[in-house]
Amino acid sequence: MSQLAFVTGAAGGIGSAITQALLEGGTRVVATDIDGGALARLEDRLGPTPDLRCEPLDVTDASGVEAVIAVSEDECGPIDWGVCVAGAIELQPIVDTSLESWNEIFAVNSVGVFLVSRALGARMARRGEGSLVTVASNAGLIPRVHMGAYGASKAAASMLTRTLGLELARSGVRCNVVCAGSTRTAMQARFQGEVGGDEPIIEGSLESFRTGIPLGRVAEPEDIADAVLYLLSDRARHITMAELVIDGGASLLG
Repeated sequence: MSQLAFVTGAAGGIGSAITQALLEGGTRVVATDIDGGALARLEDRLGPTPDLRCEPLDVTDASGVEAVIAVSEDECGPIDWGVCVAGAIELQPIVDTSLESWNEIFAVNSVGVFLVSRALGARMARRGEGSLVTVASNAGLIPRVHMGAYGASKAAASMLTRTLGLELARSGVRCNVVCAGSTRTAMQARFQGEVGGDEPIIEGSLESFRTGIPLGRVAEPEDIADAVLYLLSDRARHITMAELVIDGGASLLG
């Protein structure tokens, strides 16, 4: 039987690209998302196929995470790969950020990664194999104006994932991070509506201390998906606790 992957945020731009790439590579996928309507549209677009199972999931719900993973393994078999993509963002100065907004962003971007990775990691460790990838952000690597909560939550998710990789290394489980930069998704479109399209993002802004993109293009979701699939696969069998930056050079990190 082919490998089984568990993907959160699967109905979003990056999540759907990862789900599609996994299916095209012969991997069975449990695709989860809090947006049931978007999940149904994903199923319509990629299906019908017995290799795709769609499950509504709020990654901030601890009991819900455990239940969906347990049922998925009971009905589909052991989960070999896990990908945490679900994310939330609010663009606002830190001094104007409410505690409620801060907690909501951390609940999805950090607590959600913790809950899903904990549940999958424990199962994989008992079996002695598995691979986990968290999709974080280059905003967690360098300060971004108005992205304090988002960047901090993504940095926390990255550190959590890499620490889990250290703890589970002897159990045969690898844990890695993809730090995505500006990518053509609905979330990015929301941000671009504020800055005026691709050009300001590519050129950068001295006023907001924002670097541009040296490669001169905004990433496509498939660019992120390719990196995720590589880190999941046996081609990366000697890679764990790594942060792979996919941002066209925007963070000036490699």
